[in-house]
Amino acid sequence: MTHDMTTGSPMRLIVMFTIPLLIGNVFQQLYSMADTVIVGRTIGVQALAAVGATGPLCFLVLGFFFGFSSGVTVVTAQRFGAKDARGVRRSIAMATTLCAAISAAATIGSVILTGPLLRLMNTPEDIFDGSYAYLVVIFIGIGATVFYNLISGIIRALGDSRTPLIFLIIASILNIALDFIFILWFGMGVAGAAWATVISQLASGVWCLQFARRKYSQFQLKRQDWRFDWNFAWEHLRIALPMAFQFSITAVGVIVMQTVLNTFGSTAVAAFTAAAKIDQLAVQPGFSIGIAIATYAAQNYGAGLYRRIREGVNKCSLLSTVFAILMGAAVIVFCPQFTRLFVGDGHPEVIPLVRTYMLTNGSCYVILGLLFVYRNALQGIGRAFVPMMAGASELVVRTVAAPVLGGAIGYVGVCLSNPLAWVGATIPLAIAYFWVIKRLTGRCIG
Repeated sequence: MTHDMTTGSPMRLIVMFTIPLLIGNVFQQLYSMADTVIVGRTIGVQALAAVGATGPLCFLVLGFFFGFSSGVTVVTAQRFGAKDARGVRRSIAMATTLCAAISAAATIGSVILTGPLLRLMNTPEDIFDGSYAYLVVIFIGIGATVFYNLISGIIRALGDSRTPLIFLIIASILNIALDFIFILWFGMGVAGAAWATVISQLASGVWCLQFARRKYSQFQLKRQDWRFDWNFAWEHLRIALPMAFQFSITAVGVIVMQTVLNTFGSTAVAAFTAAAKIDQLAVQPGFSIGIAIATYAAQNYGAGLYRRIREGVNKCSLLSTVFAILMGAAVIVFCPQFTRLFVGDGHPEVIPLVRTYMLTNGSCYVILGLLFVYRNALQGIGRAFVPMMAGASELVVRTVAAPVLGGAIGYVGVCLSNPLAWVGATIPLAIAYFWVIKRLTGRCIG
């Protein structure tokens, strides 16, 4: 069930790898959206705003662990591409050890700092309690999130993007069912939506691991595979930490943006929340192509096939651009219909605000798609420092643009800070990618 991406048509391999990823990422967004839709439609717009106000802090913490778990599995993919079976097993053991240690420490700190961070972000008083209740539960479940991301990341590193999809679909259905049970039957409010997410992630991770242990020889770890080696740990950390910090650095900019947005009141926060959920779903094709190119690049880098990496990135860039144009047009044209999924027909004041967001962001999806391709290609070949610095560039642009443009032209200025940040990150990523690939192909073997 593993797939060697070092032979065969690059476009066919990437597309076939991307399709299950895309379906899985869409389902993951759907069960994230399920929280938002059910909360907005059953509890109210203020509850929707309460969940939305937690988004940047969730991104700050969970994004760090998504980047970290993705980073440690880059080494797994490289060892798999190099046909190093023992190295793959040792990498799985090391990745598990590192993720367990860092997630345990972060859970405690995140829960303690939840209240102060929400205050620091100027969270409106009418949604503060709901935001706090939701966020504390999400942070308690950090271990469950890391567990699922790690197991699915390892499986993808082996070239299989279909197995995580199966269990993610099951988890998505479970999440939606638990949303209704916890919110409508047990009256747990927004905290119920958070518990539904955590339990679903944990279930998905457990099921995925049980399946993998039966189907993949690489998961049959031996005692010596667990022997800790600082040099081998550093091989993982030198990729994982920059990838993790890249997400968190980006998240700091989003927190600044959310802080400015909070000053416009709970209606603007609710509109931005609904728009961001639509946005996250719309960019999944580009995001999935990016994950595919990371695995593809990592395996081919391990095999020393550098020209093949360049060919795959070129074709991914074209594919991503086509999807970006299509999805950008869709969210702009069907914006009112998408918005009513979240707030129903009783809040027409939200729709113009969502439309503003979709016009400013949807028209720039091409830039974001290229950002995904170049960033993941660099990370796949182990060059994680530049993506981290591109995240810093994104932070600077968003941190300056959100308050300056927000103060000058209001809500639309906050919306514009996103595409401006994408430009700020894509330029250094593109320069770095073309420089690195030129150097690699000058000494490649295939």
